[in-house]
Amino acid sequence: MPVVLLRCRRQKSGSSAVAKGDVVAVLAAAGITKYLPCLLRPSAGTGESPLATLDILDLGSPLFGPVRLSAGPGEVVGLSGPSGAGKTLLLRGVADLDPTRGEVYLDGQSRSGFQAAAWRAAVAYLPAESQWWEERIGAHFQASADALHALGLPGDALDWEVARCSTGERQRLALLRLLAGGPRVLLLDEPTASLDAAAAEQVEACVLAYARTCGAPVLWVSHDHEQLRRVARRRFQVLPRGRLEPLV
Repeated sequence: MPVVLLRCRRQKSGSSAVAKGDVVAVLAAAGITKYLPCLLRPSAGTGESPLATLDILDLGSPLFGPVRLSAGPGEVVGLSGPSGAGKTLLLRGVADLDPTRGEVYLDGQSRSGFQAAAWRAAVAYLPAESQWWEERIGAHFQASADALHALGLPGDALDWEVARCSTGERQRLALLRLLAGGPRVLLLDEPTASLDAAAAEQVEACVLAYARTCGAPVLWVSHDHEQLRRVARRRFQVLPRGRLEPLV
């Protein structure tokens, strides 16, 4: 029997209609659990298909860029480079969290055409250090026990106080919180930096299942080159000031 962790909305064959609550075909996620359906909502008010493309055109600021980059539905693009090169600035710029010049497009619709909150819900940024504003984890989001178990967390983790969580636990819970919002694009800044190898593998499988099942592009920043070889089809070295150089 499939284990329903999170639910996803799917485009019907030959139609752009998306039925709320539809469950997509399950995707095997080796190493955590046999099945990992996911949740995805179209961006607010658009009624568009969940499958997304991300296009970054000459994005920059006085501190980085300009950058040109694209990612198709379900594609993971890996970004590595030395500290201070501009990797985080690039992700924050795509998420519209910092002032930038240039433009970013989601399925051909420019970032400037979205309300800020709607863009940030659709193009979701996971920082290296997660932020929490309520005392209890479950006050921020809801997830099934299966979803928690898939990332090596106990089923009662939503009842925990944030202050008692380790850095690695907060990191995995922040990922589940991000996915629970149903983003169409994932921007991940060192999502496994504080995790051991087993927990990192669980996060990798979870993100890949979400991306491939829901057609979500992913920009994944990591200093771990082996990890990027596992998860990303295309990889780039971020040079000083955020310039990109393809990696073989």
